[in-house]
Amino acid sequence: MRRREFIAGLRGAAAMVLTFLSPVRAQDLMRHLDLTSPDMTSAEMTRADVESALSSHQTDFNGKKLSGLDLSGLDLSAVKLRAARLNKTKLVGAKLDRAVLDQAWLLGADLSHASLRNASMFGAQMQGAKLDDADLSHARIAADLTGASLVRAVLINADLGADMKNQSMGLMRAVLRSADLTRANLKGADLSRANLEYASLSHADLTGASLRGAQLGGAKLISPIITEADFSDADLASARLVTPIGFDKARNFDRALNLDRLLHD
Repeated sequence: MRRREFIAGLRGAAAMVLTFLSPVRAQDLMRHLDLTSPDMTSAEMTRADVESALSSHQTDFNGKKLSGLDLSGLDLSAVKLRAARLNKTKLVGAKLDRAVLDQAWLLGADLSHASLRNASMFGAQMQGAKLDDADLSHARIAADLTGASLVRAVLINADLGADMKNQSMGLMRAVLRSADLTRANLKGADLSRANLEYASLSHADLTGASLRGAQLGGAKLISPIITEADFSDADLASARLVTPIGFDKARNFDRALNLDRLLHD
């Protein structure tokens, strides 16, 4: 009996570890997942259920399946949505300030005009998400936002940089490959080691932002504000950077990588 209990305990612990790690490594495992399965597309609650839970001061929605729901306009401040499924969920204008979305699935979710100030999105999967005009000021965003739209998004003092303390889980940082950050406000944002390959940062405000070690290969930066932005070790291979104020307004621009391959008019 004890042996069975021991083995069962080991299996349970392994399942918990996999549950924790799978969203973090989802970029590698995505091809092995069935994104059309009920686990990724269905909801175990209705909007009315969510509203009722919130009115009862419930804040724990960890692991809940809420994909496809329309939760637009709801006040979800400080709720816990760790590892929750919110694929293609509508959260237009929702308030998610201080919400915990670590390891959550938000594939194709619509968070336009949502407020995510001081929210945590560590290891979240947000490929193709829409965050146009969303406010992510002071948020921690070590999420995969490949192909996401963040047009006019506010990311003042947001932390999208690499987590150098937990390398055992791989380099956790914001992945914004092919994302649209046109006219985004990134004043003071930490984008160190972030992946911004082929992203559009045209007319974005990068005043005082850190781009140290960021991957900007193929990125489009037409008329961005780069005053005091730190380009130390940023990879600019095949990036198109056109600024009317001049590169001398940025910090450490001469220390960027592949300057000879930078495209500019």
